[in-house]
Amino acid sequence: MTQYTITAPSRLQHTAQLPASKSISNRALIIHALSGGLILPENLSDCDDTEVIVSALKDNQYEINIKAAGTAMRFMTAYLAVKNGEEHVLTGTERMKHRPIGVLVDALRFLGADIRYVGEEGFPPLLIRGKKLRGGVLEVPGNISSQYISALLMIGPVLKKGLTLRLTGDVISRPYIDLTLWTMREFGADAEWSDFETIEVRPQPYHERAYYIENDWSAASYWYEMVALSKDKDACVQLKGLMDGSKQGDSSVRYIFSLLGVKSHFETTQQGVPTAVTLQKSGRCLPRLEYDFVNAPDLAQTFVVTCALLDVPFHFRGLSTLKIKETDRIEALKKEMRKLGYVIQDVNDSELIWDGTRCEPALEDGIDTYEDHRMALAFAPAALRIASLPINNPWVVTKSYPHFWEDLRKAQFDVERLEVKG
Repeated sequence: MTQYTITAPSRLQHTAQLPASKSISNRALIIHALSGGLILPENLSDCDDTEVIVSALKDNQYEINIKAAGTAMRFMTAYLAVKNGEEHVLTGTERMKHRPIGVLVDALRFLGADIRYVGEEGFPPLLIRGKKLRGGVLEVPGNISSQYISALLMIGPVLKKGLTLRLTGDVISRPYIDLTLWTMREFGADAEWSDFETIEVRPQPYHERAYYIENDWSAASYWYEMVALSKDKDACVQLKGLMDGSKQGDSSVRYIFSLLGVKSHFETTQQGVPTAVTLQKSGRCLPRLEYDFVNAPDLAQTFVVTCALLDVPFHFRGLSTLKIKETDRIEALKKEMRKLGYVIQDVNDSELIWDGTRCEPALEDGIDTYEDHRMALAFAPAALRIASLPINNPWVVTKSYPHFWEDLRKAQFDVERLEVKG
């Protein structure tokens, strides 16, 4: 097993070139393909999740292995369902074969799709025979993964009747749905909320266009975490290629971290223009943080680690989707935070609470990453408070931030590689 031992610098002064947005890249690729476009979007993410979609669209093989990319599984399922006359088997890693997809398959079947389970009912692999779908009115729960909803929305313009999507109950991760609609409109789709719970997508085809993708606010969150945790009162990090007023849901990270003592300064606030953002300490931090992550669940790991190490008790809600991510992130966080000496409680599989309770740290075996990129990315900055922090199987970062460890080295972190038994 590969293990990295992370030792942080005493001063934090760095300029980072972030990866391109995975969320926008994956949406733009599917929409670009549905438009029949020949020129790929510019500044595509180089992460694993995006590369499997690029390969799938380019190679068009009978069996498509999307590995551990959950977004690719959901988006490609809908995309292949409307590829008239084509037949494919869509599969992935062993973990992917245990991640549910029945809600999406049922919705697509209701629209007329021909999809069958190759293995266990409700889970990949899938046999998909593409055909022209009629579309129409579809009702789905609003508390399912936004990736299911986005997958359905993106094929809406090519359906015979378009798509009227009614979301029942509470709608989670609404910013990701809005990001999908915004990207669709960038390619000429007529798609919008008609009321608080209904989205109308009219049968108006996409058109090809040149498209540039901004950098990733999710990746930015780990640098915000570093500034917050650094003991250097003059800590300063500049991040390239972000946008003020970004449609990315995780851009809310700037506002949440302002509550934990990190201020953001944009070189330009012109809409739609990538710019540099400078992060510095403000000297002001809330004594306790309560936050509902229903619209940005991927930020939860970052803030669990940050708040605990800043000795800021917290109560985080809106985390129900963490149970079905790359791993069960709620259980993983509880276990790994105990290794750092913090006892985290969960409530109803959707809330995490830390009331200040500590335990004896136990880092001998290192921080496990559970084949989950965000476990490695969120825990690595803890090296700013914990000397010689060991991270197991650090390669998982390639799923969203392939050059993360290289960027840490450039910021003067010592990243030592070891091969250990286990």
